[in-house]
Amino acid sequence: MMASPNRPKNWPRCAALLRRLREDQSGVSFIELALILPVLLTLGLYGTEVAMMAMTNMQVGEIATSVADNASRLGQTDNSTVSPTVKEAQVDSVMWGALKEGSSFDFETNGRVVLSSLEYDSDTKRQFIHWQRCRGDLDRKSAYGEADPYKTGPVLDGMGVKDHKIYSVPNSAVMFVEVYYHYQPLFGTMFVKDQVFKHEAAFLIRDDRSLNPSGTKNGITGTGSQSLCT
Repeated sequence: MMASPNRPKNWPRCAALLRRLREDQSGVSFIELALILPVLLTLGLYGTEVAMMAMTNMQVGEIATSVADNASRLGQTDNSTVSPTVKEAQVDSVMWGALKEGSSFDFETNGRVVLSSLEYDSDTKRQFIHWQRCRGDLDRKSAYGEADPYKTGPVLDGMGVKDHKIYSVPNSAVMFVEVYYHYQPLFGTMFVKDQVFKHEAAFLIRDDRSLNPSGTKNGITGTGSQSLCT
């Protein structure tokens, strides 16, 4: 049989090549991957962001707990005849520990820890913040007001969330901690909005403590504090 005058001489070879290409499925998986890759990449990045956010939020909560716990142990002594006082250097060491604990996510630059001594005044029957110390560069103040050693400010109805207020008892104190952290997302605001984490923790002081040491009004002895809330 003679080849059609309208077809090239190598038409049989071309036809065979076209049949092989039509039947060849070796590139199907590559095409499918190209189609699904953006979805997989997006889910992977989102999962990484959420995991990082959850881990950081948990660490911020741990900082609040550790500061409150450590502050409640300040001034502990085996000498039962002397009630110890809290020194500025001791408070600084607790606050420095918070910065060190959060160094992996730059807490000092993006966070703020506020330590308040919640006490009860038997004369006026009121709760008040005797002293307060802060550390961290984030611009945040206590949600419960500043220290009020002279008890002249607004009456404080305890500290903590509504229906779970924390109150101090006579001759004791509660170390109440507020920790703020401005979360720094891995991928900007692509997956999560700009937000500030906040955690609170409170511990009753573990031992007898001189709440009004001689020569001071704010309940802390010593000088040179590096943790003033100014």
